[in-house]
Amino acid sequence: MYMNSNITIYDKLIIYFYAARKLVRGFLTKPFLKRSKGFLFIGKRVSITHSKHIVCGKNVKFEDYCEIHGLSSEGLLFGDNVTIGRYSEIRPSSYYGVGEIGKGLVIGYNSSIGPNAYIGCSGKIQIGNNVMIGPKCSMFAENHNFLEKNKDIKYQGVNQRGIIIEDNCWIGSNVIILDGVKIGTGSVIGAGAIVTKSIPKNTIFIDKQNAFLRER
Repeated sequence: MYMNSNITIYDKLIIYFYAARKLVRGFLTKPFLKRSKGFLFIGKRVSITHSKHIVCGKNVKFEDYCEIHGLSSEGLLFGDNVTIGRYSEIRPSSYYGVGEIGKGLVIGYNSSIGPNAYIGCSGKIQIGNNVMIGPKCSMFAENHNFLEKNKDIKYQGVNQRGIIIEDNCWIGSNVIILDGVKIGTGSVIGAGAIVTKSIPKNTIFIDKQNAFLRER
C-alpha cells in the first residue's frame, strides 16, 4: 500500500496514529485466531467471536464496529490485503448456536467489502481476488423452504447453494445477492441491483429491467 504523495506530513501523522492504534488491537487479537500472518488492523469496538475458526493473511483490516462471527463448519478465510468496512457484519450461524452451523466465507487477496454490509454465509460464500464490494451490500447464501402449507415456514428448514463472486468484479452500493448466484470474472453490478441469477463473465448488470445490460 503506497500513500499518496500529495498528502501533507500533518495528515500522514494522523493516518499513522490511527493505524498504529489498530495495529496494537490486531497484535492483541492475533493469538486468539486459528492462524494469522503479517499485520492485522482492528478498529475500535470490533466484535470477533469464535475466533479459532478465523484465518487471516497479511494486512487484513477490520474497520470500526464490525461484527465478525466465526462459528462455521468451514471457517472464515481472509486473504492478504482484505478490508472489511465499518459496521459490516459477517454471520454464518446463529449467535446462540440454534439451528445448523453455517459453512463460512473465503475472500481472496486485495478484495474489500464496504461499510454497512451484511454477509450471511450460512451457505458457502466465495469471493475472489481484487473484488470491490460497495457500501450497504447484502449477501444471503441461504433460502427458507416454504412449500408445506400446513407447516410453519420457520420449521421447514433451509436450503443452501452458496454464492460465488469471481476475480476482478465491482459490486456497486446497495446490491443484494441471493443464494445460488455466481458472478463471473470481470463483471460489474450496478448500484441497487438485486441479483437473483448468475451473471456471465465480463458483464455489466443493471437491475432496472432485471436483465444483462451488455458485455464489457
